[in-house]
Amino acid sequence: MSCRVLIVDDSAFMRLRLREILESLGATVAGEAANGLDGIKQFLKLSPDLVLLDITMPDIDGLTVLREMLELDSEAKIIMVSALSQKSVIREALQSGARDYIIKPLDPLTAKEVLAKMQ
Repeated sequence: MSCRVLIVDDSAFMRLRLREILESLGATVAGEAANGLDGIKQFLKLSPDLVLLDITMPDIDGLTVLREMLELDSEAKIIMVSALSQKSVIREALQSGARDYIIKPLDPLTAKEVLAKMQ
């Protein structure tokens, strides 16, 4: 898999873990952001092929970031990666335009399956 990915998550550990999984699958991590505002800036700057986006972040929540990114690029491929597993949150994310929703913790097999669908 050859794709450039932007990781947006407030947890440094989670960003590192996602980076490790993505790189083991042959993806390139084009950038990382620790909050929603920086995530939007990186999205504009990098034009990644794929965004992995957390929901719970300090400044702007991931659902708002999702909507803003899709306003900037309606074809953006954004996958939510969150510990939130309530069906209402998952439904809102998917209805707002997320391509998929992964519940943390993310394992390499799930990542591989989801990333293959994005190709």
